[in-house]
Amino acid sequence: MKPTLVCGHRNPDTDSVCSAISFSYLKNQLGENTSPRVLGHINKETQFVLNAFNTKEPEYLNNVKVQLRDVKYQKGLMLKEDASIKEVIDFMQEKHCTAVPIVNENKKLVSLITLKEIAMMFIEQSKSHLHTSYEHILTSLKGREILKFHEEFDGETIAGSYNSQTFIEQTDLKSSDILIVGDRYKVLKHGILSKVALIVITNDFDLPDDLLELARQNKVSVISSSYDTYNTCNQIALSNYVKTILINYSPTVVHDLDYLTDFIADATKLGHTNYPILNKKNECLGLIKITDVGNFNKKDIILVDHNNLEQSVPGIDEANIVEIIDHHNLGAIGTSIPINVRCMPVGCTCTILYGLFQEHKVAIPKDIAGLMLSAILSDTLILKSPTTTESDRIAVLELSKICSKDYEKYGYEMLKAGSSIEGMDVEDIIYQDFKSYKVGNETLGISQVITMDFDSIKDHLNEYVDKLNEIAKGNYSTVTLFITDIIKNGSYILYNSDAKHIVEDSFSISDIEQGTFIPDLVSRKKQMLPRIMESLERNN
Repeated sequence: MKPTLVCGHRNPDTDSVCSAISFSYLKNQLGENTSPRVLGHINKETQFVLNAFNTKEPEYLNNVKVQLRDVKYQKGLMLKEDASIKEVIDFMQEKHCTAVPIVNENKKLVSLITLKEIAMMFIEQSKSHLHTSYEHILTSLKGREILKFHEEFDGETIAGSYNSQTFIEQTDLKSSDILIVGDRYKVLKHGILSKVALIVITNDFDLPDDLLELARQNKVSVISSSYDTYNTCNQIALSNYVKTILINYSPTVVHDLDYLTDFIADATKLGHTNYPILNKKNECLGLIKITDVGNFNKKDIILVDHNNLEQSVPGIDEANIVEIIDHHNLGAIGTSIPINVRCMPVGCTCTILYGLFQEHKVAIPKDIAGLMLSAILSDTLILKSPTTTESDRIAVLELSKICSKDYEKYGYEMLKAGSSIEGMDVEDIIYQDFKSYKVGNETLGISQVITMDFDSIKDHLNEYVDKLNEIAKGNYSTVTLFITDIIKNGSYILYNSDAKHIVEDSFSISDIEQGTFIPDLVSRKKQMLPRIMESLERNN
């Protein structure tokens, strides 16, 4: 059973990552099967936190789009190249399919055999040559083993169906031949003395004792067929290895990690019905048909620290959202069935999680307590942000006891570790914590960077503004970058040039300049976002 994935938003911050890890731990303690994920590279602050509490970074989740491995295709539908044609036909009837992937002993695809190709073999190809095994012949003829000296045969089938003397005089039998004959003593003896590879006696006859001994001496294999001569000749052709009639050695294949939407588009263009499906090792897994595409399992996912489609994992519309834990305003995420949602007006998602641990009476280990404490200190700027609630303060005091940390001292160390922008380029800094929001028909982008080193940004102010203008051209009406200094308890603001009037209106500053410092402005959720959204609504 695949685990339910727990993930935060894109451009993961400390709350997003720590919430995913902590909530996954809680869920697993309650008997569920979950696994935390991240949607991007973690920042310096979060890496500091994970190192501080010896916690492994969650695996990266690229998207939750439906893949072919989620489709209920015919897993294991394949046969080896040494299967008989009869085995293939019976297999197709049993599995209700018109094609079968043919593989070698290592499950590597050799070809795709179709019912049409088998039919064409009976119409166009000679059925006199036989390359198969003793066991396949027994099965095809519903026969009985009389003598067996050969495991495999590769020769011509010859029916001894006309006058015995004429047959003996005119037929030059070779040691590789397979002789099909009824209860005809002279022809049987001629075949044995010619040391043919195999004699097939029709109509379920037995070999006379003297000829049985002669066949044993000459090492001639013998099978008794349940059919008459005519039907034996037809049925024995079905014992051939399927590899003797393979045509399509380069079939169109798909892989289990391919996306379902891409498969449907490609299959519609190609017009094929059947596709062998391979894994990343190019081993065949089975057969997927175009008619299988409506039957698939969606990935189950829990969202933490967000509930907005644009901030979530790509392909979220193809997944089952089973739960949401968040402390932001409600976005436009819909679900097909009722789900558990816990959204609270607190400073951090981990504050909500702290309450859930208490509700379920699950003890919080030291490392999980440290992660949750770090998230709350990060989101509330060590309890100084206006988003801070009494619940956040209570959680910080209790969690700091569990992990034995002086929260103020540790909090400053954490923020300092995360605030360094040394070695980062302009784009990396802007996208380090960038979030998009829909305001009517417009899109708003807000980036926030916490650093005490505004001077290094100020020295390259034009580059930042140029990048914000470039981002705005990608269908953003307003793009802002807030550089928050927790020591000065305020933020410097940069914005795309066309949004100057929106920024002035949002913060009541006439003729604002790039890099203006706004005191007491530290919270994106409670201060930056609401003011800009109100301005956009007023000016629309």
